Amino acid sequence: MAKALEGVRVLDMTHVQSGPSATQILAWLGADVVKLEAPTGDITRRQLRDLPDVDSLYFTMLNCNKRSITLNMKSDEGKRIFTEMLPRFDILAENFGPGAIDRMGFDWQRLQEINPRLIYASIKGFGEGPYTHYKAYEVVAQAMGGSMSTTGFEDGPPLATGAQIGDSGTGIHTVAGILAALYQREHTGRGQRVTVAMQHAVLNLCRVKLRDQQRLTHGPLAEYPNEEFGDTVPRSGNASGGGQPGWAVKCAPGGPNDYIYVIVQPVGWKPITQLIGRPELADDPEWATPEARLDKLDKMFQLIEEWTVNHGKWDVLAKLNEHNIPCGPVLSTKEIIEDPSLADNDMVVPVDHPERGQFKTVGCPIKLSDSAVDVERSPLLGEHNQEIYMTELGLDETRFAELKANGVI
Repeated sequence: MAKALEGVRVLDMTHVQSGPSATQILAWLGADVVKLEAPTGDITRRQLRDLPDVDSLYFTMLNCNKRSITLNMKSDEGKRIFTEMLPRFDILAENFGPGAIDRMGFDWQRLQEINPRLIYASIKGFGEGPYTHYKAYEVVAQAMGGSMSTTGFEDGPPLATGAQIGDSGTGIHTVAGILAALYQREHTGRGQRVTVAMQHAVLNLCRVKLRDQQRLTHGPLAEYPNEEFGDTVPRSGNASGGGQPGWAVKCAPGGPNDYIYVIVQPVGWKPITQLIGRPELADDPEWATPEARLDKLDKMFQLIEEWTVNHGKWDVLAKLNEHNIPCGPVLSTKEIIEDPSLADNDMVVPVDHPERGQFKTVGCPIKLSDSAVDVERSPLLGEHNQEIYMTELGLDETRFAELKANGVI
């Protein structure tokens, strides 16, 4: 059966994480993604290596299902080859600093002249304005997008999230923009530019905090456990700040990830009181209603924790789910990579690599009933040079050898 994006071709000039995470999803969905690298390769091939002279897991886990070619875009011949390749692709993706592609001689106007149907996807740190030319990295985007100021405990410093919402979060936003542009091209016949800023993507993921910023003008946020409120949304620990209070409570035997996150809905309060051995609280006016519990959420979760600390998190999970109480154990990275259900759902996938052997990677989170995903290994540097330059572009063997000898490819 054909893949969803079969026939779509992507020239991938992205590097590090935000761009490769986007193009990898396109590749998983069936697009032919050709990763164009400088002859020295994507920097992440060498970063955080666990094996000498082997592509790092940083690279291999973000570049599955792609082909790799090398091209020196600083050379005149490299630019000529790039110009010849562009009409053969539907999408050009890049996440260089602002103006980098323009300085190569390929501004948006020039790209449109070469290929009017081209969709040009750019990931930048910031939008137009005073931050445009600032360097952006994952945690910089978290800092400036609203995440860090609202993450952590109120008596502690701002914290970064473990989830890469600045990089991979921007990547998935970029995928949405590319697919929308592809669909619109079916009606207009024209390509267009897709631009996503990392700060903007993080902000989109933090919209509930802007909701609460505006609610603050009408008084304290009762759903938060904080005792005092200033003029900004505070850090509130493990509370979601949503309509249903939740918290991570300790479990036995007390290790760093022996916690379970428990959400207390109105319908769940009575069975919780029975589980924790305090059935009288179900009808106690001081505890019986959500409104009554709102000003003592810390005490409520302390009572729950006095029960959970005597049980393992998996036992607590089973007991709470018997009563349909929303909860989730805190899973360590080791537990996740060994979780059989994630393996069964193709979310932790073993991949064979010719140099590093087998490793595990994250699979495609988007499941289509008519477009199965086969996770294939990342390409070696320049592995597909001959295939693309000779077979597809038609360079003869002599010319190919010259380009290689001259450092163009």
